[in-house]
Parts: sequence; structure tokens; C-alpha cells
Amino acid sequence: MLAERGALLLLAVALLGPGPRAQAMEGVKCGGVLSAPSGNFSSPNFPRLYPYNTECSWLIVVAEGSVVLLTFHAFDLEYHDTCSFDFLEIYNGASPDKGNLLGRFCGKVPPPPFTSSWHVMSVVFHSDKHVAGHGFSAGYQKDVCGGVLTGLSGVLTSPEYPNNYPNSMECHWVIRAAGPARVKLVFVDFQVEGNEECTYDYVAVLGGPGPTRGHHYCGSTMPPTLVSLGHELQVVFKSDFNIGGRGFKAYYFSGECQEVYMAVRGNFSSPQYPSSYPNNIRCHWTIRLPPGYRVKVFFLDLDLEEPNSLTKTCDFDHLAAFDGASEEAPLLGNWCGHHLPPPVTSSHNQLLLLLHTDRSTTRRGFSVAYIGGQLGCGSGSTEGEGEALQPRSLQPPSSIPPVCPRLLRWLHPSSFPSS
Repeated sequence: MLAERGALLLLAVALLGPGPRAQAMEGVKCGGVLSAPSGNFSSPNFPRLYPYNTECSWLIVVAEGSVVLLTFHAFDLEYHDTCSFDFLEIYNGASPDKGNLLGRFCGKVPPPPFTSSWHVMSVVFHSDKHVAGHGFSAGYQKDVCGGVLTGLSGVLTSPEYPNNYPNSMECHWVIRAAGPARVKLVFVDFQVEGNEECTYDYVAVLGGPGPTRGHHYCGSTMPPTLVSLGHELQVVFKSDFNIGGRGFKAYYFSGECQEVYMAVRGNFSSPQYPSSYPNNIRCHWTIRLPPGYRVKVFFLDLDLEEPNSLTKTCDFDHLAAFDGASEEAPLLGNWCGHHLPPPVTSSHNQLLLLLHTDRSTTRRGFSVAYIGGQLGCGSGSTEGEGEALQPRSLQPPSSIPPVCPRLLRWLHPSSFPSS
């Protein structure tokens, strides 16, 4: 136990570093490292008015493999449209790294509950030289299930996964995309006690298409990929008083972090490109064309974290391409660093690009263009000859001619319309 506490404190010192956010203004006691399994903290002088010109940073560090649930009991900070005066910032990791920022808040409406995606969370309080409020009071605890998830992407697991989940559990997650974007949920492991109507242990997903009963899952059959109708998806996990299983693991994607492209040509880039992409994200871009097409992707820019200096492999941030619509499809390539890869081509009509970033170091990201090549029968052409992609390839799928084993020549990305 002492060894674990010592390791947590060493990690805290490393994450806080010598930067100005590690300390409050002189004469005001606030901030610090919170390493207990649960606890409470508040702004200076709470519930009285907080002082002017103050900056406090709390680093919450729990045991590795755990997550942190942060909730607010009271909240009253000076209001501004963009929270530029007094504010509270919440980070999914260390505070100096803007790629970890979950949100900035002010006014009288408390932030929603936040669940970290790993065992570190930071909270920064800042006040300027004018106008003060009563401040805030918050609590945190580790190893909880449920909460509001607002990041571009993340992971959901049942309690204690991959070990068997406990009995008599009930967890509620709300996955909330920014703006009008939809949310996609992809299960990668699933083993829950099953019965015909899923009335004992189950996972329920609400906020997508179809009848409610169709969204209750149990047993060992992997649920399908689910996409919300609006900008929210709710996930409920419930276990009864006996018999369990390994549980589940699922990834969620929202906003700039997941798209499906069905046009015959287009281009897209990493979140926030050409500014730095966020930390700790996992993004999916699927190109899905009509049958009879293949997909070719051209890399216009690539700037990711460099390979591991020891293994020379892309162990940190990387971009991968799959010859199909899922990560189970054959791998076409895996890249990092800043050297442009050659174009990649699918063998059928779907291709998936996956961007994975870790908890530190961000770069510019990537920009790609793609085009669909149709397998067609050109008059007068011979086996193996190519012809330029014609506007007819932009017609609806119903007008696509029969498939023939001759490939078209691919257009250069410079001929693509800008998006």
C-alpha cells in the first residue's frame, strides 16, 4: 500500500512539473495532489467569496487501472460568454496539455459529472482582479461506473473488466457529442449472462434507431455497431444477484472523430487540423462506396508523434488503414512520424482509417484525399488498360454498369474539389 501511494506521488510530481499552474498565487492556500480513493475539495474561502488574482491546480491521481468520477456540489463563478475572466478548467490528464481539456466553465450552472478515461484528472481554478463569486465545491471517487462522457472518443467497460463484473450493479453512461454530431458505439468484447429476453444481466443502449427491446443485449453475441439519432447515446449496464461474466468493452466516437463518406471522391483530416490533435483519442473514418468500386487514399500531409526510439515501431500515436469497414479487416498500413506514405488501395468498396493518440505529445495530424475507382468495361480497352475516371462514376448506384475486371486510372488529388 505504501509503495503504491509512493508511486502515485511520484507520478503527480512528474505531471505537475515546475510550471506556474502547480501553485496558487502567493498567500492563498489552494490546489495540490489528491491521491486518496475519494475526497472533496473547493475554491479558496468557500462558501465565502473567493479571492482575486488566484490560480489553483488540483491533480487527482488514483490507482492505475481505475478511473475518476468528478461531481460538483455547488458552483458560482463570475459569468462571461467565453469564460475569459474567472473560470474552472477540467482536464482528462495533466493540466498543461491542452489536448486533455474536457471543458472550461463559469457562471452559476455547475459542470456535469465527468468520468476520466484513465487514472489521472486535473482541475484548474482561475480568478482575475475584478468581481468574485462564492466559488465551487466538488467531490471525486475512483472505480465508479457511469457518468457523462463528452470527449471526441473514449472507451466504456463494465466494472472490473476484464475480470468478472460484480453482482447487483447498475451503471448509467451518457455519451454527449459536441454540437449536432452523432455518436457511434463499437463493441470489441462482450460476455454477459444471457437469457432469451435479457432480463437478468444486460447492456441497454438508448437514443438510437429501432424499438427499445432491440437495444437490450446479453449473452456472448457481439452487439452491432450503433449510431445515435441525435447527439446523445445512453448506455445502461445491469447485473442481478448471481451469475456473471467478463462483461464488455466498447469504443465510442463523436464529432470530428467519426465519419462515414459515401461520395465517390473527397478529403478529410484529423481533428483540429492543422492545429494539434487532442490526446487520448481513437477516431474512425469509413469510406463506403457502392459495390463495384475500390477506394484509393492519397496522403497529403502527415505529422504524428515519432516512432518508439527503441523498437522503431509506431507504439504511440499512429494512423492505420484497414481493407474493409472494421479493425478486423486486413491491415493496409500503419504510420507515424512525418514521412508521407504511398497511396493505399482497397480490394473492395470499403476502407477504414483509424487514428489512435496516447496521453502525451501531439502534432499537426494528417490530411488525406480519396477517390473511388470503378471496375468497368471501357469500349475498345484491353485487359489491364486503364481509362480516366469519368463523370458517369458520380451517378447514383442504380446506374452503375456491370462489374468487369479492368481498373480505372486514378485521378491525382490536385483534381479533387476542396471540402
